[in-house]
Amino acid sequence: MKFKYLGTAAAEGWPAMFCECDHCKRAKKSGGRNIRTRSQAVIDEKLLIDFPADTYMHVLNFGLDLTKIHSCIITHNHSDHFYPADFGMRRKGFAHLSCDRPLNIYGTSPALNQATEIINKSLSDEKRVLFNKITAFVPFVIQEYTITPLAANHDNRCEPVFFIISNGVHTILYANDTGYFPEKTWQYLKTYKPRFDFVSLDCTSGLLDCRDGHMGFSTNIEVKQRLNMLGCTNEKTIYCVNHFSHNGRAIYDELVPIAQKHDFLVSYDKMTIDL
Repeated sequence: MKFKYLGTAAAEGWPAMFCECDHCKRAKKSGGRNIRTRSQAVIDEKLLIDFPADTYMHVLNFGLDLTKIHSCIITHNHSDHFYPADFGMRRKGFAHLSCDRPLNIYGTSPALNQATEIINKSLSDEKRVLFNKITAFVPFVIQEYTITPLAANHDNRCEPVFFIISNGVHTILYANDTGYFPEKTWQYLKTYKPRFDFVSLDCTSGLLDCRDGHMGFSTNIEVKQRLNMLGCTNEKTIYCVNHFSHNGRAIYDELVPIAQKHDFLVSYDKMTIDL
């Protein structure tokens, strides 16, 4: 399984679009891995996670080939993770496709409701984009992947989820836009005990203490300890922190040595994990 981070920032990006804070200035000056676009990831170049407004930028700059994407799973319908207006660019005349395979989008009810108007207006007769409703704790299968949405600690209006993704050989936990996991999610993990080869955790708040809605690094450590205690992870599991806001203070170069002390990687745009 090949996992690739395309974007690794929170909603405002980093440096933030209109910001003059010192953290954004340091990122601009340092460049490289300190520059972050809005969060998105792809597995094996064909299973997409989230569809932010920066998707087109990822196509241009990061090698994302949307013609190879058969499905996209959505964590929640905040615009930095779900920008359905761009689905209209898949309609005839805008996209000349070599096959009629639809792009399947999987998300909870609020995302479905948001996408319906665009799909009905631009794509209803073409069936080039299809929406599939998902529910927390109900697994579904996309080709060789079994995917289980877990309830997230985030904006409840969005019915937010994060994902267990397995191809039968390797299993990952992709958990951003969540604070410390809800107890019903911990109970699911305790009951089914999935074994994770790779764990990606929300670190929006960086060096700040945060456990509700998002996490900071101190809460990431708590989550790691509990996952280890449950037997879902072990010393071979790769841990990585992801989804950063400039309000978390530490740019990539500053966070790496802190994270290394606790055996965490720090994500950056275009980072690839080969399992």
